[in-house]
Amino acid sequence: MIKSMTGYGRGEHEADGRKFSVEIKAVNHRYNDISIRLPRSMNYLEDKIRKTLTKKIMRGKTDVFITFESFSEDDVNIKINEPLAKAYCEKLEYLKLNYGLTGDNTLDLVAKFPDIITVEKVQEDEDTIWNALLPALDDALNSFISMREIEGEALKKDILKKADVIENYVVEIKERAPLVAEDYRQRLTDRLNELLADTSIDEQRISQEVLIFADRCCIDEEITRLTSHISQLRSIFAKDEPIGRKLDFLVQEMNREANTIASKSNDIKITQITVELKSEIEKIREQIQNIE
Repeated sequence: MIKSMTGYGRGEHEADGRKFSVEIKAVNHRYNDISIRLPRSMNYLEDKIRKTLTKKIMRGKTDVFITFESFSEDDVNIKINEPLAKAYCEKLEYLKLNYGLTGDNTLDLVAKFPDIITVEKVQEDEDTIWNALLPALDDALNSFISMREIEGEALKKDILKKADVIENYVVEIKERAPLVAEDYRQRLTDRLNELLADTSIDEQRISQEVLIFADRCCIDEEITRLTSHISQLRSIFAKDEPIGRKLDFLVQEMNREANTIASKSNDIKITQITVELKSEIEKIREQIQNIE
């Protein structure tokens, strides 16, 4: 299945008092650049997440956002430092007795002192967290891939239509090419007759000039290669693998052949057709920049 490099997917999963949300976004890129943003407490899962993603994402700039909420009281552990609290209370009583200070050792006052009450996050089991996150990651990834495939199929259809248009232009050029030398012969003969009205014209010399011209503007090889490239373009789309780089190279070669035809033809009609042909090639080149 042909895939676009742009896509979006989202997945959520709730288990054991935890809710995980995963968002995946991607745009086109020359390489496979995956950026993962997740809570710091889950950094140990980044490698597993990356391996899961790279099994299905081959190319593009992909941003992954992972968040989670905890509704379980077991995730935190509140501790009271009793020796420290006792020491604070004793020192406060000491200050009252020795310096004539007034006031009560209230709970609010003691609780404000640092390190009396501390909140510790309970160490999570890696497998438990991973098993809770994975369904959300899979849902987001499947949705993301589905969007890529839908857009990729649309790109494929449009590019193949443009390939048909290019092929028709190539047929027109192929039909016109043999007439170029004859047109040149006629123009040359007419011009010589105009300049040398009272002088006989050497037909053999004209034939030699026409042959030299025909050899210089022969585009048979370029037409053959361009026709072959169009056939390769269609065959590449039939493959079930990443094809973006192959298409990029192939379209460069198609553009090269079109430029050569335009420079060698010496015929206004072929030049006009080639301009339209190059326009279609450029449209394909822009579209394949977004194919994985």
